[in-house]
Amino acid sequence: MNILHIDSACLGDNSASRQLSAAAVEALCAGAQASVVYRDLSAAPLSHVNGPLMQVMRSEWNTALPMNAELSAEALLTESLLAEFMAADVLVLGAPMFNLSVPSTLKAWLDRVLLQGRTYDVGPDGRTVGLATGKRVVLVSTRGGQPHEMLADHQESYLKAVFAIMGVAQVDVVRAEGIALGAELRAQAIQGALRQAAQLRVAG
Repeated sequence: MNILHIDSACLGDNSASRQLSAAAVEALCAGAQASVVYRDLSAAPLSHVNGPLMQVMRSEWNTALPMNAELSAEALLTESLLAEFMAADVLVLGAPMFNLSVPSTLKAWLDRVLLQGRTYDVGPDGRTVGLATGKRVVLVSTRGGQPHEMLADHQESYLKAVFAIMGVAQVDVVRAEGIALGAELRAQAIQGALRQAAQLRVAG
């Protein structure tokens, strides 16, 4: 089993999502032959996709634009990110809610791997067809507050939609909410999520 473990939180050792994503990986590896590739999107953030890089990624490169060393390196990095994702049987994704959505570091990664012709395609009828089928995603979701009925979910629902486009049918959520509402509630939320993480191997 190949596991791709990604963290995106910027809080380092104070990050609940990092603690929980590590616990999820530990549970998945228990009693299994597994190799783990780890990527820290906060420690090594990706640059955002610009026009020239998008052209290269879409195989629409215009030779009127110079292929300089920086662009070549970004194109090679994109290929590496795609290879990591496609080689993974399981993706463990630490995705804290940040301003009602996901961290920009995670969005930058998604913009590299959600790529037509590589992880999804579009059929003649305009419907998307996933090309990354057979994978399992463990979404480690942390939130400082509690759900609010007046606020749309632009975190978990967004990520599930992205992976659905790529053909990922199994998305398991390990969730801790209310972690910014005091030490007691934080501890309770994390303990509850750790119990969820411990069940991943059984559920898988």
